[in-house]
Amino acid sequence: MDYRKAGLRDVEIEIIRRELGREPNEAELRIFGVMWSEHCSYKSSRPLLSLFPKNGPAVLKGVGENAGVVDAGRGWGLAFKVESHNHPSAVEPYQGAATGVGGIIRDILAMGARPMASLDGLFFGKADSPKTRFLSDGIVKGVGGYGNCVGVPTVGGKTLYDERYEGNPLLNAFCMGLVASDSIVSSQTAEPGNLVVLLGSKTGRDGIGGAAFASAELGEDTKASRPQVQIGDPFVEKLLIEACLEALEKDLVASMQDMGAAGITSSASEIAAKSGVGMILDLDKVPLRETDMEAWEIALSESQERMLLIVRPEKLKSVLALGEKWDLDCAVIGETVEGDRFILEKGGRIRVDLPASLIGGGCPEIAWPAAKPKDLVNRQTFEFDEAELPKDLVLPLLKLLSSPSLREKSWITQQYDSMVQVNTVQGPGAPVSLVRIKENGNIAAMTMEALPWACYLDPYRGGYETMARSLRPLWITGARHLGMTNCLNFPSPENPEQYWEFQESVKGLAACCTDLLCPVVSGNVSLYNESAGLSILPTPLVCSVGLLDAGRKPLLPGNWKEGDHLFVAGIDNASIPGSHFQVNFLGRLNGRPLPPAPEMERDFMVRALLTSERNLADSANPLLGGGLGIALCKESILSGLGAEVLLDTPTHSVAAFFAEGGARALYAVPATKIPEFLQIWRGFPLRPIGVVGGSELRLPGSEPVPVQMISKAWKGA
Repeated sequence: MDYRKAGLRDVEIEIIRRELGREPNEAELRIFGVMWSEHCSYKSSRPLLSLFPKNGPAVLKGVGENAGVVDAGRGWGLAFKVESHNHPSAVEPYQGAATGVGGIIRDILAMGARPMASLDGLFFGKADSPKTRFLSDGIVKGVGGYGNCVGVPTVGGKTLYDERYEGNPLLNAFCMGLVASDSIVSSQTAEPGNLVVLLGSKTGRDGIGGAAFASAELGEDTKASRPQVQIGDPFVEKLLIEACLEALEKDLVASMQDMGAAGITSSASEIAAKSGVGMILDLDKVPLRETDMEAWEIALSESQERMLLIVRPEKLKSVLALGEKWDLDCAVIGETVEGDRFILEKGGRIRVDLPASLIGGGCPEIAWPAAKPKDLVNRQTFEFDEAELPKDLVLPLLKLLSSPSLREKSWITQQYDSMVQVNTVQGPGAPVSLVRIKENGNIAAMTMEALPWACYLDPYRGGYETMARSLRPLWITGARHLGMTNCLNFPSPENPEQYWEFQESVKGLAACCTDLLCPVVSGNVSLYNESAGLSILPTPLVCSVGLLDAGRKPLLPGNWKEGDHLFVAGIDNASIPGSHFQVNFLGRLNGRPLPPAPEMERDFMVRALLTSERNLADSANPLLGGGLGIALCKESILSGLGAEVLLDTPTHSVAAFFAEGGARALYAVPATKIPEFLQIWRGFPLRPIGVVGGSELRLPGSEPVPVQMISKAWKGA
């Protein structure tokens, strides 16, 4: 087999030949092709990922494991991670999305955690195109179908439409689970003499080469790629979750790894390399659902609902009994040994004999050249032409409110079970999702954020703002942040201008994490997101996790009370470039987002946390997509109340209402609590903007708008 057909580069095959002292055989070439693919090796991104701060007082397990774990208090930890399933979802939307959800759930399970909440990030093309309707329908059904059946609530997420995702939609799946702090499972604890046990579904040909498929651009004929999409069974996954958690509870497992990209090869070689042991596997002992499978097919199959367990010999009988109890295939397929060899046998012959450390850690980094885009100056040129701005705020407000990215997403969220496990405090539709931790009384808070328009205009500033915007809703709610996970979705790094966008976005994210002391505990990189010559926008997606202590009441939006006074905390002159107003109303994308302001972010954090802690507001909303105007509308709709808005500011009313970016929030404060509220925010930009009351939203210079009309616009009417 030609090494190039396996996806290997000249420099890579030379390293393989040198380290082995021979030519690799076909099975070995295929293994290197998958394990040294972009998806598995991170060869284009490792130097950039080293910029992220990875340590913090709350970090119990960080980067290098299946998921990160942070301290949730009183002996409990939260395990969480986000991963992409972009290419499979573009080719086979239902199964691509479903197996993305299943895979991230198993990452959490592999840490010994019971999965307790999911979020999904969805990026689609033009909302009215037949292709987008087909893809979005299948992807949403896949997310809901799998999550609902397996019993993990989908409690929130992010949805954005832009023509740049037309041929390559993004599906980013996040999961969080709960684990006792002294029971966290590691992939680094195997010892020589352990048995290697495969638990779960039988192995077939579905998903073979999936990792390599995810590391190349999509062709125009996506049907040809369907064999590389895995097929999921959520009911088997539910059994697998219970079986694994029972095995851990009974101390039957020394180490555990889910089987995702590259299947048995990836999970087994990773445990071997991280634990410093060798591994000998007999592929004839792997339960199969298809006949005549080659050794490399068994080794690289990405059949779903499988876990690799490392078991001490004296515990084997109990593990096999557990498999029988939960009606799951359970088979000893090998053993761990001294040394660094990864050996696969079949038919009594050795088919693969490689150093485990070379498979997982030997791929050389690629230093792609980076170049500023030639059109960057034009891209960042923006003139605020008042002649094209509307005199009346109502028209742009209703247009934005009904735009695909901002309108109500009930057609999506109604397909998800957000209440299963009955721990959901705040589900889909709010800036932050909240889940009760029954074991200690605390509340876990989660956000998901991505700002591809801002990252396109200025990747560094866009990356920084993406990270900051994921944290602000936590603080406003009253949650202190513990850590973040990210999914870095970008097109081909081989294009110098695209690699520069990737590089600068990561630098911006990392700088914000460093400035605001937010460790990165896990993550995923998804490159080569382009199809038929159309590349996606730079889309780093961030999920941040925080904690509210037991007994604390979260401060949430949608709770205006008659007579509440409205205040905007934060600067007036935020950014029109990269905003929903610019893209959806002005119909263009140019200029630069706001520069980072770390001191202001830290100042905002302290004051927002105090405001929530002292229960000084009835309602609060971070100013996110659509700015102040959309925040006012959503509060009005959810509360069923109008307001008199009297914005006295030198900033143009359009900028004041629709600009985005910066540490800003809308607060509704009862009259009796205004003095203490003002005391907390003294020294920070703060402006009174009106009073809640009536059934209309009354904006300066505009006719009153009934709340009912606003609600209809939000629902797409």
